[in-house]
Amino acid sequence: MSMKTINPATGKVEQEFALHDAAEVERRLAKAQAAHEVLKTMTYAQRAELMRKAADIMESEVDETAKMLTIEMGKPITQSRPEVMKCVKNMRFYADNSEKFLAPEPLEDPALVGASEAGAIWQPLGVVLAVMPWNYPLWQVIRFAAPALMAGNSGVLKHASNVPQSALYLDTIFTRAGFPEGSFITLMISSGAVKDVIDDWRVRAVTLTGSEPAGRAVASQAGAQIKPSVMELGGSDPFIVTASADIEKAATTAVAARINNNGQSCIAGKRFLVFAEVYDEFLDLFVSKMKALKMGDPMEEDTQLGPLATASGLRDIEELVEDAKSKGARVLCGGETPEGDGFYYPATVIDGLTTDMRLVMEEAFGPVATVYRVSSNEEAIKIANQTTFGLSSSIWSNDEADKDFFVQHLDAGAVFVNGMTISYPELPFGGIKDSGFGRELSAAGIKEFCNLKTVWRA
Repeated sequence: MSMKTINPATGKVEQEFALHDAAEVERRLAKAQAAHEVLKTMTYAQRAELMRKAADIMESEVDETAKMLTIEMGKPITQSRPEVMKCVKNMRFYADNSEKFLAPEPLEDPALVGASEAGAIWQPLGVVLAVMPWNYPLWQVIRFAAPALMAGNSGVLKHASNVPQSALYLDTIFTRAGFPEGSFITLMISSGAVKDVIDDWRVRAVTLTGSEPAGRAVASQAGAQIKPSVMELGGSDPFIVTASADIEKAATTAVAARINNNGQSCIAGKRFLVFAEVYDEFLDLFVSKMKALKMGDPMEEDTQLGPLATASGLRDIEELVEDAKSKGARVLCGGETPEGDGFYYPATVIDGLTTDMRLVMEEAFGPVATVYRVSSNEEAIKIANQTTFGLSSSIWSNDEADKDFFVQHLDAGAVFVNGMTISYPELPFGGIKDSGFGRELSAAGIKEFCNLKTVWRA
């Protein structure tokens, strides 16, 4: 078996890499454990110096690395460069803030517990396994790796099978910066081999970003071994446009939200809930802007929409749209796979949804937007919260009472008011319901894989 880079723009195999055998996996796990034993004895300042060097190396290689991302998963080159630089920012953020985030927490009055000194300290857990997806081949990994290493953990990565070059790049970036060998190391293994890695005594925790089925499998395996996990799974985020919204700005942002990363983003706006008073105005703008997008070679600087990452992803989108069409949905643009090479699918807008259509409840992981006409805050909330997902959400309004209503009532890990959902190193990131549990980024993210140890001194 092997891992292959299949260029989504052409459908052709670019490179192929052999999987690691059991002996190599054992060797790498041993190196990760040994690296943790060194990392946990280093000071924050020492780890921060190495993390900044890793950030500098990645920044110096931004153009070459961005091309690799575009070749592997098809995102426009104009989005690949920002992904690399976002990783750089995240590494520097944790280099600057980890010591503060994990500072000891003394009890203000230890006499209350009969001690001269009492409180809690944060300590690393050990080796953490990261099971990561292809849609943001570097960012999804670095947003975990930077805080994990800064806390004194080491990491092993099982990356998606269609981004092997990204996996191998991540295998080297921290070692090249001077981290102990094995501090963050890639396992080139199949999905079927993940269970044995989770079961290994050296792996003390697991994090996964990916699909709901993958999350259920990995979380159950980790739970069976009494190992903590963080799950960031799918999303079908509502994008709510009220009667008081700035319609031009909302429509422009809606397009960016839906087609970012070729529509393959968990936190993208996918379901557009528009109040009846402004429905026609919003829809006309939204559809015209979606139609105007340039789809083509993702290496071209003016391309706005590239191919889907995989042939299976293209089939999934085709099936969802065909199901809706066969049951009476109205396709306002797109909706047909173009002829030619690659895994392309056009920007698509659909309304006239009914509850028997798969698009109503399932995540559309591609540039397909569903639009709903709503008449009240209560109806909008009912539709927004009816899916099993709860990752993020966006609300557009200039009415303070409406803003507060949706912030309070949306079932989601985040609410963005008059803006598109974006992940920031400074803010916690994660979901509820079938979108997962636990948090990444901010102070919350670095604490997920630490032991909060109580210390009591007589």
